[in-house]
Amino acid sequence: MIEQWNDTPGGFHPASAPDYLPLPQLRDLQLRRLRAIAARAYEHVELYGKRMRESGVTPDDIQSLDDIVRLPFTQKTDLRDTYPFGLFASPMPEIVRLHASSGTTGKPIVVAYTREDLQVWSSVMVRTFAACGLHRGDIIQNAYGYGLFTGGLGAHYGAEALGATVIPISGGNTDRQIMVMKDFGVTAICCTPSYFIHLIDRGEELGIDFRELPLRAGIFGAEPWTEGMRQYIEKQAGIKAYDIYGLSEIIGPGVASETETQDGLVIFEDHFYPEIVDPDTGKPVPDGQEGELVLTTLSKWAMPVIRYRTHDITAFITTPSGCGRTLRRVHRVTHRSDDMFIIRGVNVFPSQIEVALLSVEGTLPHYQIVLTREKGLDQIEVRVEVTPEIFKDTISALEGLQARISHSIERTLGLRAKVRLVEPNTIQRSEGKARRVLDQRNL
Repeated sequence: MIEQWNDTPGGFHPASAPDYLPLPQLRDLQLRRLRAIAARAYEHVELYGKRMRESGVTPDDIQSLDDIVRLPFTQKTDLRDTYPFGLFASPMPEIVRLHASSGTTGKPIVVAYTREDLQVWSSVMVRTFAACGLHRGDIIQNAYGYGLFTGGLGAHYGAEALGATVIPISGGNTDRQIMVMKDFGVTAICCTPSYFIHLIDRGEELGIDFRELPLRAGIFGAEPWTEGMRQYIEKQAGIKAYDIYGLSEIIGPGVASETETQDGLVIFEDHFYPEIVDPDTGKPVPDGQEGELVLTTLSKWAMPVIRYRTHDITAFITTPSGCGRTLRRVHRVTHRSDDMFIIRGVNVFPSQIEVALLSVEGTLPHYQIVLTREKGLDQIEVRVEVTPEIFKDTISALEGLQARISHSIERTLGLRAKVRLVEPNTIQRSEGKARRVLDQRNL
């Protein structure tokens, strides 16, 4: 059991001590754990044993952290192909929890935890909350989904181990969320950033100003979001909006977190070893250069995962951290290598369009990208909600706003997109991850 510390607001939390390990000590710990996890995967997971033998590498060949490149990559398809238990390294009597992600192509991805794995998970979530300035005495409304999704229970047990009061409200039922937030004196909320914006909008309809509530922090994750969306949330709600990062295949939430200085995601690399590689070649890129994040679990006993291709695009931050942590940091993940779409030869990420939209005054962070094909040519339409005041403006004013948005998108993407302004609350809201792209090209 993780000890609950009677820490005070703004004070150092002892659970964060590993965040400040001297680099030689950290690298030694990582190497020892890497060798142990490689041996466990080699001996107990058929897929890894086979691939290592085919590559002519054994765990004994891992003599330095640089040797990690000799180990095989893991892809999401590997988890689907070995469904349900093919990547487990522990026998079922030692596994105390199973989670699964939604199966977008049929079978879900199943992940497993021993009791020791759950201890690690709670500890990195304590470090996450502490990094965001939360402490014993906070009242945390956990609006991540409970159940097979890792977000709800991952945040829940971490917040309890922190010593906070947890409200396990899960997702959905927006009016109840707002009532609880107001009546229970909630000081921090966990949910997706797009759902929190939905809460802000609904609060305005109910005459509730979030800036007048005790709420002071939002712990947001589970989907990419931009700096513009952070600024919007902080202005509209009067809170500090923190980004957290995780994925079920590795452990769930708790892989990385921003700190109170909001200068990058600190990776808890004593448990998750990070690499940045070229998405096309798989070769490491220089520090500071953008590439695909690859993660290796260093302490996951039930289901070790080696060199997992996340498809999340980011880069190591090379400047010193304002919080003094020695762990490596990466930039916020705003796009993925696999959510990119191509329009008339141009690679486009939804986050690029969001940046272009939020740079134009009068737009709201509610938009939808519709892809169609006319006479064999791909077309892109961006539907954008505008503020109620602007929507009631003159036709010429709306046309001017439409032109400014179109120009901003063209300047950002290098291609012209059709822009349609729509009334507030026209675009469907999401209680989880936002669905930004509607691809109708094959209909």
